[in-house]
Amino acid sequence: AFPQLRSLNLSANRLRELGPGLCRAAPQLQELLLSGNRLRALPGGLLPLAGHGAPFPLLSRLEAADNEVAELGADIAALPALKSLDVANNQLRELPSALADCPRLKEANFRGNQLRDKRLEKMVNGCQTKAILEYLRAGGRGKGKAESAREEVRKKKREKQQKKDGGDGEQDEVEEASKLLVKVLHVTENPAPLVVKVSPGIKDIRPFIVCCVLKGVNLKPGNALKRFLSMQTKLHEDICERRTAATIATHDLQLVKAPLIYDVEPPDELKITPLGRKEIKAKDLLRQLHLEAEEQRKQKKRQNVSGLHKYLQLLDGKENYPCLVDAEGAVISFPPITNSEKTKIRKDTRDLLLEVTSDTSLQICKDVMDTLILKIAELNRSTLETKEGSGSDTESDALCGPGSLEPSQQPGHLPLVVEQVRVVDMDGNLKVLYPSKTDLATVSSLLTVIR
Repeated sequence: AFPQLRSLNLSANRLRELGPGLCRAAPQLQELLLSGNRLRALPGGLLPLAGHGAPFPLLSRLEAADNEVAELGADIAALPALKSLDVANNQLRELPSALADCPRLKEANFRGNQLRDKRLEKMVNGCQTKAILEYLRAGGRGKGKAESAREEVRKKKREKQQKKDGGDGEQDEVEEASKLLVKVLHVTENPAPLVVKVSPGIKDIRPFIVCCVLKGVNLKPGNALKRFLSMQTKLHEDICERRTAATIATHDLQLVKAPLIYDVEPPDELKITPLGRKEIKAKDLLRQLHLEAEEQRKQKKRQNVSGLHKYLQLLDGKENYPCLVDAEGAVISFPPITNSEKTKIRKDTRDLLLEVTSDTSLQICKDVMDTLILKIAELNRSTLETKEGSGSDTESDALCGPGSLEPSQQPGHLPLVVEQVRVVDMDGNLKVLYPSKTDLATVSSLLTVIR
């Protein structure tokens, strides 16, 4: 029995089912992570039989992505505190209308399931949780007065807007044109696609990695580079939960020597040249960072270590550390700790290798990557629109080189190009391809993806 247990992570095992005993063993559970197992039904045996007490009264987050779930039971509504539900990449064909009865459900991820209702599938790919619940509450396509009433309201709004715009739909065109453009270059169209191989040893250390190439960024004007780095820091704080959920690494593609291997090395053998530091062994780097974190804590007179140094604890007790190694044997990334000086982003960087890793789930990596691409696209357009040209940056302007682009050549006038990157095992078998046709859906309302 674990009467005080708040969070339980059973991800990346081979579990086929869970018994009702968990309710009694952990009555205070708030977070249950089940991604990467072989579960076939949810909530399945998790819930106790009727009359045997309330099930998980505090459970607010339930993750079961990357399983074999073919049935999402109506009794999911028996979880009164459920706020976040993730059942992406399963085998669901339908969603129960009882989901609409979950009183606190705010975030739901159903992507990667082959739903029969194509309209519902479109909502799912757009990650419109509120719209999904309303649709289910109304009984699905063509059913329920609520849905038809909402459609009538939408129709009137459209007609009113068309009148205002002269009835020619110009407003819709303007809104579509104002969206950020991203073009996906498929592996089959790329003469030299980048590939990342994953060694077997990474499975028990930090198993999930997603990569892609992004071409056409513009970091030259003013403080664009500083804003780029600040954006990455903010994502680490927010969506990456201070790097505990996932970690981002960005590299100058021109400095990356492919092919790459996502591997593990012992702490006293792994060497890296961290950003702004000299080459050092991983164990010595962590010791330095721990000392710096402790000194920071003392200076701020706090009881606990705060800020980004919390992610140092993620490697405690690990016999090996994760690393991304290039063709020359150099470690260019040591997640979740640091990138390498070797592939550091500079003001003249135009093409990026983006990398997201996690020890939690593959879907988190994809969600973070979606957001990262959106933020870079926003920054790219903002840089062009503000026509920054007189600011300063942390990098020397000498890195920029002479000359400037004509407006028609500026990156903001053309879509950013996202090149697919395959992550494979050592035998070449595909593990992850990003972006796939279902990726970038979370940001589809702000991004126009040309596939």
